[in-house]
Amino acid sequence: MKIKPLLWLFLCLFAGLLPLSAQTDSKKIYVFEIDDNISKPALRKTEKALEEAKEMKADLLLLRLNTFGGELEAADKIRTLLLDAPMPTMVYIDNNAASAGALISIACDSIYMAPGGSIGAASVVNQEGEIMPDKYQSYMRSLMRTTAEKNGRDPMIAQAMVDPDIYIKGIIDSGKVLTFTTKEAIRHGFCEGEAESYKEALSNAGIEEYVITEQKLSWLDKVILFLINPVVSGLLIMAIVGGVYFELQTPGIGFPIIIAISAALLYFAPHYLEGLAAHWEILLFIAGLALLIVEIFVVPGFGLPGISGIILIVASLVLSMIFNIGFDFQFVPPGRVLSRLLLVISASIMGFFLSIWLGKKLITAETRFGSLAFKTVLNTDEGFVAQDMSLTRFVGREGITLTFMRPAGKVEIDGEVMDAVSDIGLIDKGERVTVIRFENAQLVVAKIEE
Repeated sequence: MKIKPLLWLFLCLFAGLLPLSAQTDSKKIYVFEIDDNISKPALRKTEKALEEAKEMKADLLLLRLNTFGGELEAADKIRTLLLDAPMPTMVYIDNNAASAGALISIACDSIYMAPGGSIGAASVVNQEGEIMPDKYQSYMRSLMRTTAEKNGRDPMIAQAMVDPDIYIKGIIDSGKVLTFTTKEAIRHGFCEGEAESYKEALSNAGIEEYVITEQKLSWLDKVILFLINPVVSGLLIMAIVGGVYFELQTPGIGFPIIIAISAALLYFAPHYLEGLAAHWEILLFIAGLALLIVEIFVVPGFGLPGISGIILIVASLVLSMIFNIGFDFQFVPPGRVLSRLLLVISASIMGFFLSIWLGKKLITAETRFGSLAFKTVLNTDEGFVAQDMSLTRFVGREGITLTFMRPAGKVEIDGEVMDAVSDIGLIDKGERVTVIRFENAQLVVAKIEE
């Protein structure tokens, strides 16, 4: 009687282990996709994919790719990661693998393509589609050649995807850059097969039992990818410039500088995490801002500190958006530097004028935000004393500026030192001025032209 329960328990345990033993034969497949231009976000996805594939001890890393190309620097790093991957790699070209996409594809151990897909046209071009100088093409040729050799593919065919001067009988005529269709790639050994989906590609590769883990970006990854978008970066630059200028014009409010600091953090933090903004580039921004403050509050006029500060700030914002390594810009397309420079300058100008407009609306205009301005009526019968009108006696008299007037400062008139403001523009220290009127409890002066 006691043997039957034990036998029944043993049978149940054995039956429960059957699915587990069957699952051990299933391959662990990690899948991620790149369906945009090859750039830093694509590199981030690849790094994240390799880390997670290693953690789960994946048997295969599968990339679903659809791209017309992108940055050579990012493509080279992705190529290196795939070549050094500790597990086999497969790419499923879901339509296009052009330019940098071709380099990434041949870095994988096996290539499968969708019907009607294409791979090739790997010449290095700028943002206008113009062919870059030969030093860029030479570097790309070497990358394509060595990558193809490592994975057992014809290096001459890989090089022909970059160099229009290469002639391969029956494949490509001289004067054209090579691009394969799916069937051509299969025929010439640059593709293992055709498939309607990456799951069909797995089946064609002889992998029938598998468990798929697809890459899922965290909320932080999505926020970072959103913030490094050039449009969003431009808006943040507007907020930085506008906030700083607004605070300098209306010191003591505090809110504009909080906006500027927050925008700077949102601008630099994701670019730093993406590896675009280095420590020294962020320090350039801080140094430039410090020089600008010194120029405004310490040094009279607008000279070297102010100009240097503006140059450092612009340089920092531009460098933080391009994939340079220190001062090495060898493989950064000139068009990209120019486009980022124009973005920073245009966003700065827009932020500057927007802050002027907001200043007038929020501080001086009669709007719903009028509470920001002090408009309470101070009646004498409530104990408030009117302004001292005795200063009107100085109207029409001449004096000397004791400080730089920006536009407020100190003047000496008939041996008396008092506060005054410049009527138009800035006035240097030691200039002869005349009092033209008394307004808002202040003397208004103008420079006497010699």
